[in-house]
Amino acid sequence: MSTKKQLKLGAFLPGSGHHVAAWRHPNAQADGGLNFQHYKQLAQTAERGKFDMVFLADGLAVWDRGQGTEAFSRSGQFSVHFEPLTLLSALSVVTERIGLVATASTTYEEPFHLARKFASLDYLSGGRAGWNVVTSSAEAAAQNFSREQHLEHALRYDRAREFLEVTSKLWDSWEDDAFIRNKESGVYFTPEKLHIPNHKGKHFSVRGPLNVARPPQGYPVIVQAGSSEAGQELAAQTAEAIFTAQQTLAEAQAFYSSVKGRLAKYGRSPEHLKIMPGVFPVIGRTEEEAKEKYEQLQELIHPSVGLGLLSGLVGGHDLSKYPLDGPLPDLPDTNAGKSRLQLITDLARRENLTIRQLYLWIAGARGHRTILGTPQQIADQLEDWFVNGGADGFNIMPPWLPGGLDEFVDLVIPELQRRELFRTEYEGQTLRENLGLLRPENQFSKIVESPELVSAAT
Repeated sequence: MSTKKQLKLGAFLPGSGHHVAAWRHPNAQADGGLNFQHYKQLAQTAERGKFDMVFLADGLAVWDRGQGTEAFSRSGQFSVHFEPLTLLSALSVVTERIGLVATASTTYEEPFHLARKFASLDYLSGGRAGWNVVTSSAEAAAQNFSREQHLEHALRYDRAREFLEVTSKLWDSWEDDAFIRNKESGVYFTPEKLHIPNHKGKHFSVRGPLNVARPPQGYPVIVQAGSSEAGQELAAQTAEAIFTAQQTLAEAQAFYSSVKGRLAKYGRSPEHLKIMPGVFPVIGRTEEEAKEKYEQLQELIHPSVGLGLLSGLVGGHDLSKYPLDGPLPDLPDTNAGKSRLQLITDLARRENLTIRQLYLWIAGARGHRTILGTPQQIADQLEDWFVNGGADGFNIMPPWLPGGLDEFVDLVIPELQRRELFRTEYEGQTLRENLGLLRPENQFSKIVESPELVSAAT
């Protein structure tokens, strides 16, 4: 086992791949979003490559982006897919060591529901669950949950902060050794090791306790994807991994420094948080072949799909009324994904891109970094960010599936291993162990309960 610092890797796996036209690739699994055998193959391939985790995104509204029926009919690969916790529960049975991270929203879920689901997944997987905490960016989600409008950005993050407080209390309802299950005495659990949260706050009132024992990992690994000011602050307080988007090493270093610099005020150390930017790799035997592969995908983009994708990523602003070959207009602030709007606007201004050029640019990685080249060139670029303070690892976004993941595992992973930048075997059994994260202590375990509370619990 190498003693050299090693990077962490997530496999971000939408059904057919990350490119907006991935499903049209001749070798892609077009029905991948609802094909379990396909996902089983992907998860086992990622585990063969010793990835830390499989990462699943989610959305609570179809991907129509307000661009009409034609664009929606051509871009439905991102709309129709398994509910991620259900899928990961099934994948837990056909994998052994790889982490299983699902996206779930604090805006349209309840703490008790999610605490119970993730605790269950952690048990089913033997301690491999992770929760990507999101506040939801799609305005359309509100109308699927009896609301006319999406909650304001600041309010969503305020709710998310309390949501995480409640779920941690629920996971700590029981101490690790509460369940003795003594058949002779007839005592199933030790009463003083039950702690009723009885949370009453601004957004939630939850008595508890949770009806699942404390998860094997204590808590599932908490992942966060917001990069706005509010998102960074929430991550510094609560997250253990961040999936983020930057385009240059300088931008990545600034983000890395900003978030890590916030940890101390929450009593946390830099190693308590892994920053993992998204990377969209296109791999070829030569650089020219990689470019040809990328252009093959780009040629499959229908203009209405590209425009719809761009409109959604800039906060739902309708760009169809502007000339495709004109500049991106000045856009007002958004109640959706603020950090992605800023990233795309900055890119358009810096590179002087037209709307058409911009949607072609974001069609694959949607604001994340695109890297093209040989396995050695891909490894060079990952190593550069890793050793120079831009990342602790990366969330790999294969252009199309299954081939894009196969190529990364078969060609890039061995190169990273040769450089002693990535493991050859898993370090532990749980996701926390493999990421090098501490198991959290039970926040109630040192609190002496009053006789009345113990009596009420029993």
